[in-house]
Amino acid sequence: MSVALALGLYSLISEPVSIVSSPSPFSEKALRHELTVVIPACNEESSIGSKVLLAAHYADRVLVLDRGSTDRTMEVAALGGASVLPQAGGEEALLKVLFKASFDSELVVLIYPECMQDIDLLSHVLDPLRNGGFELSVGSWPCRFSHEMENVRLLNGKKACREKVGFFAVTAASLQKLNSGPAHLSLGSLISAAEAENIKINYMSFNADPVFRKLESCSIGVVVPAYNEEKLIGETLSGIPEYVDRIYLIDDGSTDRTGEIVKSFRDPRVLYLRHDENKGVGAGIIDGYKLALKDEMDVVAVMAGDNQMDPAELPRLLFPILEGETDYTKGNRLLSDSFRTGMSPWRSFGNTLLSLLTKIGSGYWQVTDPQNGYTAISRQALEALDLDAVYPYYGYCNDLLIKLNAFGMRVMDVVIPARYGREKSSIKYSRYVLKVSPMLFKGFLWRLRVKYTVLDFHPLVLFYLAGMIALPFGVLFGFWVFLQALLQTPLPSYYVLLDLFVLGMGVQMLLFGMLFDMQAEKKRAVNV
Repeated sequence: MSVALALGLYSLISEPVSIVSSPSPFSEKALRHELTVVIPACNEESSIGSKVLLAAHYADRVLVLDRGSTDRTMEVAALGGASVLPQAGGEEALLKVLFKASFDSELVVLIYPECMQDIDLLSHVLDPLRNGGFELSVGSWPCRFSHEMENVRLLNGKKACREKVGFFAVTAASLQKLNSGPAHLSLGSLISAAEAENIKINYMSFNADPVFRKLESCSIGVVVPAYNEEKLIGETLSGIPEYVDRIYLIDDGSTDRTGEIVKSFRDPRVLYLRHDENKGVGAGIIDGYKLALKDEMDVVAVMAGDNQMDPAELPRLLFPILEGETDYTKGNRLLSDSFRTGMSPWRSFGNTLLSLLTKIGSGYWQVTDPQNGYTAISRQALEALDLDAVYPYYGYCNDLLIKLNAFGMRVMDVVIPARYGREKSSIKYSRYVLKVSPMLFKGFLWRLRVKYTVLDFHPLVLFYLAGMIALPFGVLFGFWVFLQALLQTPLPSYYVLLDLFVLGMGVQMLLFGMLFDMQAEKKRAVNV
């Protein structure tokens, strides 16, 4: 079949076919089909041929409903042996085609192209009708929303995905029985009517959206930094999904049984690297990134060894990168109070403060919760970075954002609820903020120099520079004026007004710099 399809596609390319209309695929004679497969399609030129051949392996009639394709979907489907029909309207028009097909077919199957990844799927769909005594078989998948809609739904306490009907198989007699009742506007109303009519229904629910199979066509690595995680490292490794190709376990000089447990873990995907001394979590992750680059992983995620990162959320970090929407994704636990369950008020405050400082330092004003270590990054972004220059300790994630922004990489927040269990965080935010702040300020100056003077030029650098000079001068001058007043030293009256003017100008220059920085980032995101 594959050879025949290849020859047909070659002939289509060399001798274009123009299909204006197709004769009616519904026979007016007494011809009875055993199985009709209906495939709605729109702009599926690259895959519709293989889907038609797959359906034809089981069915003696394949109908492709063209829903306004602007490419050559119709021609390719016709070459594969399908009858092509234009479809105008939504599910109501689709149901009319199904009803009409039931008059000359024993079984009718509606299946969407994105669900036809598994060659055995149709046999699973048909088996309950042919051998199980069922009259209707319905399969559904969790369907993903856009990134923005996911955030809105999660903020309102709803799931980030919804169930979507992927296929619908029914006997002709049952479909005609349903057609004899009130008109149906959607598959949902048709299924509800079938339940009311006591039609025997077989429900099939799949744990993953069919588009998740994209994960299997890409090489995905996961870096797992670990330091004294003997209690949780086994659970962490066991939970990493099967579609992950390589697991880079970086043991940062653990003094417990972490290394022993990892070595006894029987998973060929695990590559174990041990540091002789504790170098910091950032150094561990960077070493994992380097190993992933050597293995040419397309996307590399980070999941800490303390089992805080829910593996079920990993696809939500991977897909925006695989679909070309961004270069780096990171979790965000700060969308709402309900997402901070298990996070102490002090930890939440420290995280919020660091978010503000990192927004200013990195230039990613839309990013929140920068300390979230649940991340994913594209190979392209990794190759652009000087990994040896990344901060090696806990502030690595903040420093990485600064460097990504300087080199024009796109970053996306993915809302993921916090998950805390038996692990204990070693971060002391009172000391951590004081330690990371100088690094953020130094990185901020480096970013301004590289992004706005070396790689390009923007006058916002001058606004920032003026603000950083005027504001400290105004503060010091005001302090000096205050001391002179305490010492009762006579000063000109305009000194106070002068100080207020300098302070105001300093604040205003800094705010203008921030504003232009925001606008530059938004403009770059639109132009990418």
